[in-house]
Amino acid sequence: MGDETSERFDVAILGGGITGLTLARQLKRAEPGLRITVLERQPHPVPEAAHKVGESSQEVQAHYLRDVLGLEEHLAREQLRKFGLRMFFTQAGNEDIARRVEFGQVHEAPLATYQLDRGRLENALGDLLTAEGVAFRQPCKVRAVDLGTDGGDHVVHVLEGDRDETFRARWIVDATGRASLLKRKLGLAEPVGHRSNAAWLRIDHPIDLQQWSDDEQWRSKITGGDRRLSTNHLMGPGYWVWLIPLSSGSTSVGIVAEDASHPFDGFNTRERALDWLDRHEPQCAAEVRRHQDGIQDFRVMKNYAYGCRQVYSGDRWCLTGEAGVSIDPLFSSGGDLMAVGNGLITDLVTRDHRGEDVRELAAVHNEVYLVLSETYLVVYQNQYPLMGNAQIMVAKVVWDTLTYWSGPGLLFFHDTFPSLTRRPGIFANLQRAGALHARVQQLLREWHSVVGNEPAADVFVDPLDLLDFMSDLQTGMAAGLGEDELDEQFARNVVLLEQIAGQLVTTVIDQLERRGADDAVKALIDRWRGDPLLCEAVDRFEERQPHHPVDGAWITLGARPVEAAP
Repeated sequence: MGDETSERFDVAILGGGITGLTLARQLKRAEPGLRITVLERQPHPVPEAAHKVGESSQEVQAHYLRDVLGLEEHLAREQLRKFGLRMFFTQAGNEDIARRVEFGQVHEAPLATYQLDRGRLENALGDLLTAEGVAFRQPCKVRAVDLGTDGGDHVVHVLEGDRDETFRARWIVDATGRASLLKRKLGLAEPVGHRSNAAWLRIDHPIDLQQWSDDEQWRSKITGGDRRLSTNHLMGPGYWVWLIPLSSGSTSVGIVAEDASHPFDGFNTRERALDWLDRHEPQCAAEVRRHQDGIQDFRVMKNYAYGCRQVYSGDRWCLTGEAGVSIDPLFSSGGDLMAVGNGLITDLVTRDHRGEDVRELAAVHNEVYLVLSETYLVVYQNQYPLMGNAQIMVAKVVWDTLTYWSGPGLLFFHDTFPSLTRRPGIFANLQRAGALHARVQQLLREWHSVVGNEPAADVFVDPLDLLDFMSDLQTGMAAGLGEDELDEQFARNVVLLEQIAGQLVTTVIDQLERRGADDAVKALIDRWRGDPLLCEAVDRFEERQPHHPVDGAWITLGARPVEAAP
């Protein structure tokens, strides 16, 4: 490798998967004069369906793709609109889908989210970037990176075809995914306490769990959509299985399980995974086995969660997506963190390109991103045992959704993360909400520790019907508020979260006491009643509930029948 360089770029993005391609698109839209190259190992076009995991989007990623990147036409024509998140909880041997507690929408939610055929999306992005003047090199293998010193350019050595090439770049962004090229080079890996594994396959068949039962009453509960188009989750103690439809006609099927209760070697090959489904999800297993000649791929990911000590540097290098942090696929947090992270990187690069000194800002953005990723992590870490209790998990998913829509979702839709530390009111309320969020996750674990996995059946729960303000919170993310209005709305949202948390504490204590608390449960209740954060939440609940009542059915699986919904 010599020192001669053939080209110089403002930004070199290592990796041309969804994260690198979307970053290039965002940078080019924000600053059309930027000279950008994307270096991708795989030749394009990539295969549809049998490609990569990460197919279900939540509101933040959907807004990023649709509105920030201007991909609305592609999403409408080439992808599927998602019919929300849907969960089916364990009932007996999981042989009758209609008997399982079901959590999911009856009608379309106001804001669209999508099921993403990753191959189809990445091919479209590659074509768009090429047309916009981005140097999209593929197949192209990055052989080495020499980071610049004293403000000098970085140097990237690549193998493109059969030629060794060397490029200079002012900014280097690692988007190589789990290969984590720069993180490995700089020794930035940070372990986390969340230990779970995944295996998945794509099958050339549109699996429709609506057809798993002939119960017309159950089938008819969905009046404004198609169950098949949801991200369907089959939930059990320590695990969940996903079913995601793809616009190419295939279905993605995945097993995700904590290592402590479902060791990886129990489903880490295709046959072992099918056997595992036979034991835990027999209806799903039967459907896959009926069409196993159409299985297009099989992949695994061991111990998929990890952290990173630093993702942005004032020396003009960044990590984005799974090149830095990987959390958990349950609520599609990877797509959200990609959107936030790419936005922070775009802010740094464009400010630098306009002549600003961004060294201090890089440290601030780095802290914002890492704190946000830690906030996402608490949703999953040590929470997989709860998946065997429908009542606790429905309460958890409602809480998680409320915190997401009222906090990170609202702030992302209003492009607040790049200026977060310059917004003291929002920053303080975000800290309040974060501390409460972590304490509620602990409360859920403690609740489960004394009740275990209690059976439940024949219940249907629509999250948009459970609480009358759920839809308002979702649409409120896209309200287009001014700065002062946003400060006020976020403050109101935090007060609402405090009320909801107080209602949870009050209801759980009442439920435990009514069934007869033993010494261990009494001791736990005493700890809750002495916890300052929980006490403040209970006070807020008691103060607001008479004037702003909230139906506690979200905690007790006491949803109104679908027929009675307004």
